[in-house]
Formats: sequence, structure tokens, C-alpha cells
Amino acid sequence: MRRTPVFLLTGFLGAGKSTLLNRLLRDPAFAKTAIIINEFGEIALDHDLVRVADAPLSRTTTGCLCCTAGSDVRSTLHELHQAALGGGIDVERIVVETTGLADPAPLVNQLIPGGTPARSLGDHIVARHYALAGVVTLVDIVTGELSIENHFEAAKQIAFADRIVLTKTDLARDPATIKDIGDLRERLAMLNPTAPVSDAASPDFQPASLFAPRTYTPAGLGDDVLGWLTLDEAISSQGHGGRDERPADDENAFRRHGARIGSFSLTLDRPVDAASMSRFLDVLTASAGQRLLRVKGLVQVADDPGRPRLVHAVQHSVHPPTVLEEWPSDDRRTRLVFITDGLDTDAVRQLFAAALVDGTHSVQESFASLCRVFAKAWRSGKAALQRTPAR
Repeated sequence: MRRTPVFLLTGFLGAGKSTLLNRLLRDPAFAKTAIIINEFGEIALDHDLVRVADAPLSRTTTGCLCCTAGSDVRSTLHELHQAALGGGIDVERIVVETTGLADPAPLVNQLIPGGTPARSLGDHIVARHYALAGVVTLVDIVTGELSIENHFEAAKQIAFADRIVLTKTDLARDPATIKDIGDLRERLAMLNPTAPVSDAASPDFQPASLFAPRTYTPAGLGDDVLGWLTLDEAISSQGHGGRDERPADDENAFRRHGARIGSFSLTLDRPVDAASMSRFLDVLTASAGQRLLRVKGLVQVADDPGRPRLVHAVQHSVHPPTVLEEWPSDDRRTRLVFITDGLDTDAVRQLFAAALVDGTHSVQESFASLCRVFAKAWRSGKAALQRTPAR
């Protein structure tokens, strides 16, 4: 029986996964590609930003697939299989776009022979009809090095890849940045010496080649990968209490990203001033820095409400907004999704209100509030370090 190939598309927050996916789906040869988009947060946004064209099915899951049992990748594939049976949909391949925080180990374990044991009839059906064919990881040259240094998930995504793609290399124009790309390539080779590395900005780059049918073999990626897969099995067993059934309540699922990582969203029903939105993002990134892992959203601007602005910020970088020619759905609210690392959400909400809503607090007061939060955290960390005995 032919098994449908499944590809994982990974990359830390802001690496450009949705951009690559849109580029891929413009190729008529990929019209029979089913897309599963996974998001970390309470509002599904990325599904509005991926134009699936003639793709037979685009499914969005909220809650990180690697740690939320209710969004388990095998159950999602089983539902896709049932939909294909019922509607006669012809699917040649499946691409799972993971959240930027995803740990690839549990996803790979659920899709390779001998990985996480099948716990239901649906799991057995998935094992018979689907096979993991590859893991494609994107690395952003702007924030890639910082992400690897500060977030273990970023390093693991690279280690599990059998194809690696450098993104945003077109931004490298000065000698120092070009040297940084060379240093990043060396770092990637240390984390994963076997995966070929391509450049998304190269004229020779062919996105379709990343998703050519092949066999994904974790054993060829090194002992670290095999060790992480074994460790994930132990974590999974602990998280499920040794039972065969999965917990129904997502909030009780094992959390892999730590208590500091969180997500929240802000919405606004009326159009906003474009300059005020820009000022909000600039102040937020200047004060939050690396604690602001990602902001992504659609904005309805007052002087052009029929064409939304796609805004995107990653850590300290705010990207120029992209003008979309039309709204992707009937929802025309301004909506922003934040993924943060230990950031005070109340201070962010206060800044948002000051810049865009009612002006209850001034932008300067909100900026000062954010700075006080970070100064307090820094002093607490410094005090804890001073209390630590020297070794």
C-alpha cells in the first residue's frame, strides 16, 4: 500500500515558514498538497495568511502540537484521512507547518516506525496510510544565532532536519553581515553535519525540491537525535500517567516550553492610525527586546481600510508592513498575536491602549512601566546570582 508522504516544516519564530509555504503553493505541481497549520496561541491567524489556492484541504490547529494532547498530530492526520475518504479528495502529500516553538521530537516519534506506540484505531490507520518523508527547517539569518543561543527548541529543530534553508539572506549587504552568515553556516554544520543547506534568496533555489519524496531516517542524524527521541518517549509516558488514553483536557497536557513562554492576543474593532501602530511596535520592541519572541497580526488602517497591513516583529526587529490587496476573510478586525518569554502582559496591554485605543496612559508612561518591569527582573536575577555559592 502506498503511504502518503508527510513533511514537517519547522523553524523558530519569524523564520519565514508561511512565506515559503505560499511560494510552494503557487507551483501547480503542488495543487494536491494538504496543509496542516499549527499555531501557538488562542487566535488562529496564520491560516488567513497562507493562500492555499487549489490545495484540497487546509486545516488549522491551535495549541502547540508537540505538547498539547488535544491537537496530537496523529489525530489530526486521522481526521484528514476520514475527510479524504468522505469527499473523494486526492492528496499526494501533506505539509505540517509547525509552530515556531515546536519541539520536533514528539512529532517525529508519532510518525516513524517504532516511535510512540499506537494508542487507538485511528493511530493504526495513520501508521498504515502516512509516512514521515522529511523535516525541513528554516533558519533566519537575522535572529537565528540568538534563537539558537536562547531557545533549545531552535537548536533541536536544526538537529532533526534533513533539509535546512537560510532565509532573509537578501538583507545581507555589508561585509559584517555576510561574515555572520558564514559563521551561522558553521554553527549549523556543528548542530547537523548531514543536512544540506540552501539559500531561499538564491536564484537557483527550488522550494519543490525540499518536499520531494524520500525516506526520513533519524538514525542518520546522530546520537543526539536518537537520545532526544528516547527521552521524549519517557516524557510522554510520564505525561500520560502510563495510561493508553490521552487526557481530554489540553490544560492538563505536559507543557514542554516552560512557564515563562506564553501567548496572548489583542483585538480592535475600529481602524487605527498607521503611524500609531508603527510607534506601538517600535516602543514595544525597544523595551521588551528578546522577551518579545514574536508579534504577528493583521491591521485595519484608517486611511485604507479595505487593504489590511500584515505586521510582523521578532525580538528586537520590526519588519516593514506588507499591504495585502484584500482581507483574507470576513473578519476585518485589527488582531495581533504575541508570543513572549516572561513578558508582563499588563504592561503591553497598557502600551497598546495608550498608543491605539483611549490614551488613558501616555506612551511615555507605558514605556516607563515596561522598563520598570525589566529592571525589576534584572535586579532579581542579579540578586539570585550573588546568592549562588561560587564553585
